[in-house]
Amino acid sequence: MKPSTGYASRPGGDDPRSTEAWALGEASRRLALAARTDDKGESLREALRLNQRLWSIFQAALTEPDCPLPQEIKENVLALSILIDRNVMARLGDLDGSKIGPILDINRAIAEGLTGKTDAAAPQAAPQIQSPAPAGKPSAMRVSA
Repeated sequence: MKPSTGYASRPGGDDPRSTEAWALGEASRRLALAARTDDKGESLREALRLNQRLWSIFQAALTEPDCPLPQEIKENVLALSILIDRNVMARLGDLDGSKIGPILDINRAIAEGLTGKTDAAAPQAAPQIQSPAPAGKPSAMRVSA
């Protein structure tokens, strides 16, 4: 059974932050559903590609000269996008839906930062995402905006 490609709900208004948060939530919803769908990875492949397209849009927007975000936030989100790229490519290589957790975690952290909502079980501090860092660079990144 192929998961629905229709939208669960659409954001109201013209607030770009809520639209971006909704898009991340929708991509995560589709990934989670596809990971449980028994169709030889077809749905998962489609959901992974959707998630990758979304992050490609973010990457392009962040590298525009007129991007209004502070440099530190742009760099942090671009670093997260590299983690997304790596995880999506790895999952496209093996289509193992049990390994999409890092993608979902990053999507949720960014969506929560965009909406100002935090998980009740999580500490109130900004989420910290660990990633391999080049020598001389700190390994924890702040992802809240």
